[in-house]
Amino acid sequence: MKKLLASYGRDDEFRAVAEQIIEEEEGKNNKVLARTLRRTLEHGAARGDKARTLAPLIPFPHAASDFVERVEPEHTKGDLILSPRNAGVFAGLLQEYRRSDDIRRHGLPVRSKLLFCGPPGCGKTLCAEVFAAELGLPLFVVKLDSLISSYLGETASNVRKIFEFAQKQPCVLFLDEFDALARSRDDTGEHNELRRVVNSLLLFIDRIQPRGFLVAATNLDQSLDPAIWRRFDEVVWFDKPDRRMAERYLAMKFKNVSVAFEPRSVAASVDGFSYAEIERVCIQAIKAAIIGRRKQTTLDDFRAAVSDEKRRRSGNDRLSNAI
Repeated sequence: MKKLLASYGRDDEFRAVAEQIIEEEEGKNNKVLARTLRRTLEHGAARGDKARTLAPLIPFPHAASDFVERVEPEHTKGDLILSPRNAGVFAGLLQEYRRSDDIRRHGLPVRSKLLFCGPPGCGKTLCAEVFAAELGLPLFVVKLDSLISSYLGETASNVRKIFEFAQKQPCVLFLDEFDALARSRDDTGEHNELRRVVNSLLLFIDRIQPRGFLVAATNLDQSLDPAIWRRFDEVVWFDKPDRRMAERYLAMKFKNVSVAFEPRSVAASVDGFSYAEIERVCIQAIKAAIIGRRKQTTLDDFRAAVSDEKRRRSGNDRLSNAI
C-alpha cells in the first residue's frame, strides 16, 4: 500500500503496484476482492485523467525548485509521543482540516498557519512529518541554506517564491530554524537587509491562505520578531518529556529488542533529556549488546549509555557558555 501511494501520479508504476496487490489477493484465494479491484482499476484507466479524485502534484515552478524539497514521511503516529495538551491541539487541527469546506461555507477561517516552539530534539520536525502523513498531504521542507542569499534583496524574493508555491500546492510546507528568517528587527546586530526580509515575511504570512498548512519551527522563540506571533493561527509548544512520556518513549524504543530490564523502570535516569537524547541512549545501549555479542541489552549497557550522554551534554553546556 505504501508503494501504491508513493507511485501516485506515475501511471505505469501505479498500475504495476496495483496489479501486484491484485495478484496477491488472488493468491490468498480472495477471488471476489481481486475481481472488484481489477474491475475498479480497469474502469479508472478507461475514464482517464478526469477520473482522478486527487489532484496530481503541481510540477515545481522553476522559481521555487531550488528552495523547496519534497520529503517522504518515514514515521507514523506510533513513533510520536505528544503531551495530552498537544495531542488535543493536533486532533482539533485534523478535524478542522477535514471539515474545512463546511467551515468556510459559514464564512469562518480554517487554521492553517502553525508555529512550533521548543528546545531542540523535542519532536518538532517529527511532528511535522507525522502531521503531513495523517493529513494525506505531501511534505515540503524549505532549504534555508539556499533560500538565504548574500545578494542584496534576493532573500525576500526567494521567500516570495516559496509562498507562491504553497498557495498553489496543497501540502505541508515546513520552515525549520524559522528564527534565521524572522529574527527581531530590534536586534541591533542585524543589518538592514534582514529587516527588509522580516518586513516581506510578515506581509507574505498575512496574505497567504495555504491549501494545506504552513508550519514554522524554532528553537529560539525569544529571538523572533514580536510581530510574527499574531500572524500564526496556532502556536504549539514542545517541551522535554516528563516522566510518564519518557516511560512511554523508552517502552517504544525497546519494543522489538530483547532486554534484561523493564524499560519503563529506568525513566528516572533520563529526567531532563530530550527525545533525541533518549533515542541516542537507547541506540548506544543496543549497540553495546551487539558489540559484546550478547543476546540481551542489559541494565549496565543502558546505564553506560546514559553516562556517555551526560558527558556529551556537559561538553555542549560548556560550548554554549563559551559562546
